Amino acid sequence: MRISEKQAHETGMTHQARWVAVLVAAAFFMENLDATVIATALPAMGKTFATDPVNINTGMSAYMLTLGVFIPASGWLTDRFGSRSMFSLAVLTFTFASLLCGLSPNLTFFICARILQGMGGALMVPVGRLVVLRQTPKNKLVEAIALLTWPGLVAPILGPPLGGFIAQYFHWSLIFYLNIPLGFIILLFSLKIFPDEKSEAPRSFDLLGFLLTGIGLATLLFAAEKVGDSHGLTPLVITCFVIGVTLLSWSIFHLEHAKAPLVSLKALSYQTFAVSIYGGTGFRMTSNAVIFILPLMAQLAMGFTSTEAGFLLMPIFAGTLAIKPFTTPLMRYFGFKRTLVVNCLFNALFIALCGTFSRGMPVSLMVVVLTLSGVFRSIQFTALNTIAFADVPAEEMNGANTLFSTIFQLNIGLGIALGAICLRAAAQITGAELEMSLLPFKLAFFIVAFISLLPLWGLLRLKHNAGDLVAGHVKS
Repeated sequence: MRISEKQAHETGMTHQARWVAVLVAAAFFMENLDATVIATALPAMGKTFATDPVNINTGMSAYMLTLGVFIPASGWLTDRFGSRSMFSLAVLTFTFASLLCGLSPNLTFFICARILQGMGGALMVPVGRLVVLRQTPKNKLVEAIALLTWPGLVAPILGPPLGGFIAQYFHWSLIFYLNIPLGFIILLFSLKIFPDEKSEAPRSFDLLGFLLTGIGLATLLFAAEKVGDSHGLTPLVITCFVIGVTLLSWSIFHLEHAKAPLVSLKALSYQTFAVSIYGGTGFRMTSNAVIFILPLMAQLAMGFTSTEAGFLLMPIFAGTLAIKPFTTPLMRYFGFKRTLVVNCLFNALFIALCGTFSRGMPVSLMVVVLTLSGVFRSIQFTALNTIAFADVPAEEMNGANTLFSTIFQLNIGLGIALGAICLRAAAQITGAELEMSLLPFKLAFFIVAFISLLPLWGLLRLKHNAGDLVAGHVKS
């Protein structure tokens, strides 16, 4: 039974909660901009470090692997030391590490600075999101999540062109120095308005769970990255994949039976959270696979320059951003189930349409397809991120948020690996060279589109009124 309109709007976000959400959104923007702005500056950094630009990717990998190791511990650290203390420390660490990145005299120093930066990033957004979730009434969760995700969607648009501009006309170190004033502002306001929530009876630290989860995630992410930049499933990749899956399987068993697990899995008993994790994994992996395949197709098979291929992604992010103001009204009108099911279908359709791109196709038509693809990606992204916490009670929010953050990070790495595997499988099936033919890319897009439909089974099983309180879906 749907909630009444009166019930849906009887409470709202407090003034403090709204400002905390803005603060976390700013941190989210800083982290996402830092992740996307570096790619176009690699050649300039290579000259400074007197090394091949490809080697600098090690610094990017170190950051990603550090996130995988430390995100699972973010919930325990918050309970133990308090949300304000941990968020402020995370921002300070990230900002100081950004300074060190800009001052790096060589690649080794840069890698160490990126590891330190990853430690700050692993706590910054998960801790901030947890505070927002705890302070926000259920019926205002869509508004809060939309506020958190908006800056993260802007950063991918600004990142690549900004990084290229800075590297060309100034010095690449300015990319990292940009974080310093923003980080300083976030730090000052966090000390002033951030609530200092902590557990009155903190759990003991689950060392075994930390080691199993952290090493398992790092190994699996390492394997995923190597699939993305190597020429196939090498013995090293396969070994790391097996080790990662084995450790994570052991970790799941441990977390289910431990008295005080590092990450609680209880939230998976709620259908809405489980659908967001399992269905969201399929969606996020295929979304990242598209971002991996599309620029390669443009450069290798369609004659685009690297700059042109980069700008080809911008319609996706533009569509993602343009629909943002309308996502909340859409979910309020249609409810979560219909929104998620319909968007799953449209998302798959527009991934498949990317497989129809050809050398003679007008660029304007490709822009239309990619923009609409971004529209449906944005709606699905917001809906899945919001419904995840629709039914999770306050006492289990910490574990749910930590698990969600961990899976989210894993999806990024596995999505790139999925794109690489689909592309190489398509090349073997067609027998065509990637540098000579569009056929492998077309087939890869069709494979990814099919995979993106797999979460549909779980979405169809959602109750018709799932998340109605959160969406504000009311009787007309």
